[in-house]
Amino acid sequence: MNHLILIAEEGERELIAKYLPDNNWDVLVTGVGGINIIRALRDVPRDTHVINIGYAGSANFDIGTLVEVTQVFTNHPNCRFHEPDLVLDGFDDGMFPIANRKAVCYTNSDFVLQSDYKDCVFDMELAYIAAMGFAKTSALKLVSDNLSLHDYHQLTNGVE
Repeated sequence: MNHLILIAEEGERELIAKYLPDNNWDVLVTGVGGINIIRALRDVPRDTHVINIGYAGSANFDIGTLVEVTQVFTNHPNCRFHEPDLVLDGFDDGMFPIANRKAVCYTNSDFVLQSDYKDCVFDMELAYIAAMGFAKTSALKLVSDNLSLHDYHQLTNGVE
């Protein structure tokens, strides 16, 4: 099985060094958002174990909380429609550090500035990654902000 760590932006390499040390996995910088994910991953063999690590927002988790994502959905608060369940693979014992908590992730096409959803994280890539059908998909998200674009920029120097 192939192994690949996915980050959206170059600045997230520091998360690999901190939370996924001593691994020899290849790293791919995908770019932010769904279109960049599809373009970056379209030719990656589906027998690959991918780990997405990156920053995420949360309405109520403390900044700095490390979250192992268990399931991912797209966030479409204005309507409901059926989508397949996207359940992620957990981490094998001893594979990487234990996260502070486990939670679901909602993937959005834009930065989330407000939400009634609690006890979850928000990102812009993970649902697209999980939908591509890799052999194993796992994810760690570090809470960078509490739905504040300003706080996100201060911590990550990320996408404008």
